[in-house]
Amino acid sequence: MLRSERWRLMFEKMMATAVLPAADLDRAKGWWHDVLGRDPIADDAEGEAVFYEIGGTVVMVYRTQFAGTAQNTCFNLLTDDLDRDMTALRTHGVMFHDYDMPGLQTVDGVAQLGEERGAWFSDSEGNIIAISQPSAAMWETATRMRKAMNAG
Repeated sequence: MLRSERWRLMFEKMMATAVLPAADLDRAKGWWHDVLGRDPIADDAEGEAVFYEIGGTVVMVYRTQFAGTAQNTCFNLLTDDLDRDMTALRTHGVMFHDYDMPGLQTVDGVAQLGEERGAWFSDSEGNIIAISQPSAAMWETATRMRKAMNAG
């Protein structure tokens, strides 16, 4: 068997999840429920992690003392209407970050990045989450990728 064939077979039945840390798992569960309208789809037997589904992605939120220490985007949500979704998030207490640095400036929490618009906020654990409205071409590409993954 060729090496490339072994690699393909190795990953054929794997699944991937996003992973977000939580210092206080109960607080994180409340935030996911109250802000994103999501309840866990599963949890682990030890009570150290819960799993959510959002946008076709499974997200594991797990207890750790290192939550909120990353200063980068940890998770990205794509939307077809950034203004609508930012308004909805704001009604649930979300405050968007403002940035003023080379290559990234926001106005009222929104950055215009060519044809894409984006905004960033933190969850209850200090993890930075992005929400972005991609260009029409990128939205179409993402939609095609999602359909292909769901068909397979």
